[in-house]
Amino acid sequence: QVQLVESGGGLVQAGGSLRLSCAVSGIVGINVMGWYRQVPGKQRELVATITSGSTNYADSVKGRFTISRDSAKNTVYVQMNSLKPEDTAVYYCNCKVRLSATYTIDYWGQGTQVTVSS
Repeated sequence: QVQLVESGGGLVQAGGSLRLSCAVSGIVGINVMGWYRQVPGKQRELVATITSGSTNYADSVKGRFTISRDSAKNTVYVQMNSLKPEDTAVYYCNCKVRLSATYTIDYWGQGTQVTVSS
């Protein structure tokens, strides 16, 4: 059974920090793990991704967020510092399994709310 269980969201004041966790089970051959976020009325957007050899960040979070991965626990984290009100969103954990050059399966968590007050 595939499970992506997120935790760590909540309410924080601007300038504060939160750490999101996503524990993954039931997925084999993960190529990329990452975090995305979405606000009502807007498309889901990339926050950060991590592979075995690299990380990638949205420009809006560079220098403030750090993504990491514990392979032994199959868990991905994002440490979010210097939070801003515009970081308020539902944050989703994502895993990608690339089956071929043209076919990738995306798995998503249920989402966790992050609210940053000004």
